[in-house]
Amino acid sequence: MRNSTKEKYKVAVLGSGNWGSVAAKLIASNTLKDNDFHVRDVNMLVFVTPHQFVDDVCQRLVGKILGDVEAISLVKGMEVRVEGPRMISSVISEHLGVNCCVLMGANIAHEIAEEKFSEATLGYRENREVAERWARLFSTPYFAVTAIQDVEGVELCGTLKNVVAIAAGFVDGLNMGVNTKAAIVRIGLNEMRAFSKRLVPSVKDDTFFESCGVADLIATCFGGRNRKVAEAFAINGGQRPFKELEEEMLKGQKLQGVLTAEEVYEVLQKNKWLDLFPLFRTIHEICSGNKPVSAIVSCNEPQSA
Repeated sequence: MRNSTKEKYKVAVLGSGNWGSVAAKLIASNTLKDNDFHVRDVNMLVFVTPHQFVDDVCQRLVGKILGDVEAISLVKGMEVRVEGPRMISSVISEHLGVNCCVLMGANIAHEIAEEKFSEATLGYRENREVAERWARLFSTPYFAVTAIQDVEGVELCGTLKNVVAIAAGFVDGLNMGVNTKAAIVRIGLNEMRAFSKRLVPSVKDDTFFESCGVADLIATCFGGRNRKVAEAFAINGGQRPFKELEEEMLKGQKLQGVLTAEEVYEVLQKNKWLDLFPLFRTIHEICSGNKPVSAIVSCNEPQSA
């Protein structure tokens, strides 16, 4: 990739799967192809791995990243530790000592691969110039990128929407209809915002109205793989474990929503927030076998979260 001053940048995509392949396709449309370089030569690192593998990938890269390097995470999820949750962009920054932006949005991979129009939100911390460089790298006539100064907000939207999509899948599997599903999406968006603001008070309300927020939530609740597998779980009355359904239905892809629901539950439990987030709480309790799938419509929304 080259900028307006002819400075050269070398880009490496770390990851695979549908989204990794699509990300590489977008990037390839704005770069010259060159597979003959080592990671130590790279200026721009793109992370597209399942979130549970990021820590290991970063540890392998320690000491191999040289010079002025920028990173961007397309990874949805967070790491839960005893001392508290940590976002994936922070994991990358802390391991490698690099600035890390994030890219999230209503991005069903196969639709982007077919060059159907999509939007995405790029979250950055301080350097607008770096954000614009990343935006140029991903932007195409069919993939529009908007940069906003809210890394945590963008990343939390991308993380939490997979949890709500599990609930949407339960509703579909129970054949409860569009009205019920719309209610789940509304409550889910409300809990996403409330949880994010409690976790990171600096998160901006406007972020939830970007592609990474309400648009990604709608797309995932009506079309993503988390919804699809959760629907199968509900149809089977919760008798077949998610791991078995994941292996059968996703053919090697990872189901993020169930793991993230567990991580969110741990945060709620530790902070004594369980009663404030009945949807998030119920989703995990169903996934872990402690409640029937039908409980998804019996949780009461609190007056204020």
